[in-house]
Amino acid sequence: MIRKRSGINRRGRSSIWQKCCNFRTLKQIHAYMIVNGFNSNVRYIRELIFTSAMEFVSTIEYAHHVFAHIDEPDIFMWNTMIRASAQSSNPVKAIALYAQMDNQSIKPDSFTFPFVLKACTKLLWVKTGTAVHGRVVKFGFLSNPSVRNTLIFFHANCGDLKIANALFDDHAKTDVVPWSALSTAYAKRGDLSLARQLFDEMPVRDLVSWNVMITAYAKQGEMESAKKLFDEVPKRDVVTWNAMIAGYVLCGSHEQAMELFEEMRKVGERPDEVTMLSLLSACAELGDLDIGQNTHSYIREMFSEDLSTLLGNALIDMYSKCGSIEKALEVFRGMRDKDVTSWNSVIGGLAFNGHAEETIDMYREMKRTTIRPNEITFVGVLAACSHAGKVDEGYRYFDHMRSERKIEPNIKHYGCMVDMLARAGLLKEAFDFIESMNIEPNAVIWRTLLGACRVHGHVELAKLANEKLLGMRKDESGDYVLLSNVYASRGEWVGAEKVRKLMDEGGVKKNPGYSVVEADDRALMHYLFDSKPKSRSRSQT
Repeated sequence: MIRKRSGINRRGRSSIWQKCCNFRTLKQIHAYMIVNGFNSNVRYIRELIFTSAMEFVSTIEYAHHVFAHIDEPDIFMWNTMIRASAQSSNPVKAIALYAQMDNQSIKPDSFTFPFVLKACTKLLWVKTGTAVHGRVVKFGFLSNPSVRNTLIFFHANCGDLKIANALFDDHAKTDVVPWSALSTAYAKRGDLSLARQLFDEMPVRDLVSWNVMITAYAKQGEMESAKKLFDEVPKRDVVTWNAMIAGYVLCGSHEQAMELFEEMRKVGERPDEVTMLSLLSACAELGDLDIGQNTHSYIREMFSEDLSTLLGNALIDMYSKCGSIEKALEVFRGMRDKDVTSWNSVIGGLAFNGHAEETIDMYREMKRTTIRPNEITFVGVLAACSHAGKVDEGYRYFDHMRSERKIEPNIKHYGCMVDMLARAGLLKEAFDFIESMNIEPNAVIWRTLLGACRVHGHVELAKLANEKLLGMRKDESGDYVLLSNVYASRGEWVGAEKVRKLMDEGGVKKNPGYSVVEADDRALMHYLFDSKPKSRSRSQT
């Protein structure tokens, strides 16, 4: 709308600006303006502000610098800067510019408020947005459709739903935007019935409306409802496909996600980075290296060798979970831009696959970079020390994490330490360590100790660990089986029988074919390295 109002658009702009295709050219044109005395020409200043603020993502700071040196910017320039700032990664600047306008008694127009309200919505600044609502009323813009719709969107997403509904009057109901805003709000707040009611009542449904409902059902795991809408939508885009694929991955239907991807390709819809991230997550959970490699090949076709950091990290995670740490390292070494997640992914992958020495070497290499390790980094390092039996080194890294890196240990770090001590047979030391923890130990930690007691035949500590577990949960058959096996390993059949009797009295049924040792080891590794909770997996013997 701003472009139309000011006469600035691709076709109507000066030929010199049409040739501006990068930051370097932009600065050259700006220099030309200064040298030739055009830096006071309102039209050229407008075009400079618009191009630097809106055309290139990387030049928004340059736009702010130029804007700060304009003596009397007009309302178009203010709106352009507020709009660009609201769309940027730092929408706070949009609010700051609006406050600056207000302080200078510059009257906003109907284009100003939608951009400011969008910034408030992105920031979830309810009080500020509500104050802006007051200014909308004061300046008489409440009847403006664009302003009213943005107010509905703001209140629906982070403000007061009652106000959003009050604004949703007969005038607003003629526009699809507020319908979508309200249905999205109800869906986000978990009220799918009201969201669906609004969707069904819409006089006209655009693709955004369809995508909102499909995404809402998918996020709630209601894939049948999502699929029904997916089949009914008149025209799909990549967002529609991504919502379904991500939904299948989220609820563990990884094969269906892969099948839908193949269908997506057959109909000619081009996947994007979001699609590939969902697929890589599915490959990781399936543990299917062949599918993972095929997906990687497709990513290479789409993005050449210039992988984004997000895709690179997802590939490292996928290859690690599929057991191909060599491929994970190959991706890691080939990444141009690495972040802390990149390092954590490869450190965790090495630890997960039993490469303890390489894990510690990778951490030492990370320390030589400018990227700071975080709490996830040390989970991988401590797990590596545990698997390699490096007790002294594990203690050193645990202390290093707290004293030098100023990272307070969480339950996973404590779990690594208990696992390390338990694997080394230092069961009494492991028990004392648990007792000295600054946070409450969870069932995983006590289960780790109980499993070690089974391996080393330590009956007394097994009984103590089992008592702690029964205080937290009484329906997990594996806890009883472990204690029973501890008694059996020492030939104390009376004790083993008492445990079996306790199970019967509590109505606890043993799961058939349950391999305690293997399941506990894999469960611990998944617990340490997975960021999202998953259903408990059991290994069949």
